[in-house]
Amino acid sequence: MSRVLLIANPVAARTRDHVRMRVAEALARAGWRTEIAITTGPADAKVFAREAVAAGVDVVAVFGGDGTSMQAVASIVGTDVALGLIPGGTGNLLAGNLGVPSNPLRAVRAITHGRRRKIDLGRVALPDGAHYFGVACGAGIDAHIMGQTTAVHKRRFGMTAYWATTFRSLPLLKSTPVTVTVDGRRADVRATIVLIMNCREMIPGLVPIRPDIHPDDGILDLITVAADTPWQGVRALARAIANGRRSVIRSYPELYYDRGTRFTVEPAEALPVQFDGDPVGTTPFTAEVLPGALTVMVPRE
Repeated sequence: MSRVLLIANPVAARTRDHVRMRVAEALARAGWRTEIAITTGPADAKVFAREAVAAGVDVVAVFGGDGTSMQAVASIVGTDVALGLIPGGTGNLLAGNLGVPSNPLRAVRAITHGRRRKIDLGRVALPDGAHYFGVACGAGIDAHIMGQTTAVHKRRFGMTAYWATTFRSLPLLKSTPVTVTVDGRRADVRATIVLIMNCREMIPGLVPIRPDIHPDDGILDLITVAADTPWQGVRALARAIANGRRSVIRSYPELYYDRGTRFTVEPAEALPVQFDGDPVGTTPFTAEVLPGALTVMVPRE
């Protein structure tokens, strides 16, 4: 009998108790031996996952958002234990990029009837240890928006909470001199946002970044966006999204692209940083790709 640990974050945007019980029941009905662990703090998922790996589970399933998932990933990276994604957060960016249904009960089928897929991860070493990202690491206004959007508002309003914070933050737009070094290649740019991407879409279905980004190609992709006014920000975002839908990206003065395996980001002033939507620390930082480091359960189709 396959074993799964279901880690649930009760303060995530869409993790109601009755839904969690239905998820556990669905796993059990499919013949999976299911244990449940409820987080009460930000480091709990990492601890629960580490204990589950030691106990020999087959899958660590996370019913929560991307932040909780990446906490669990820290303990299963490089092992044969697979990550199961049951969207319960606000963005659920990794699940969306990998085609996992947003409905929690439908997402269970990706675990019980799906397939195992190896994907890359990004890793950033900070003073408190290694941090991982499956979709993107960002520095600048995006990390500011993530940090200013409260858990209470995310639980009450969902993605709308992020858009509200975005509009409030538009007057703060400004570009900062940033030195980015990619596999030894140095570029000096001005940027409002610095993104290092592992997946194609920053917001699944809405904000594609580059058409040829794949989470299992062994590389990461960089895009920097410069804007000093709300109008410039809207125009730059529109151009970035348009490029994300084209077969060949166009060159614009406010957009800079590169790709590689190791990235160092050094702005002239400290900028907030986020990993898959969770604000963590400030620049400077160095990110590197870990090819095929994580196994994820995804739908067969």
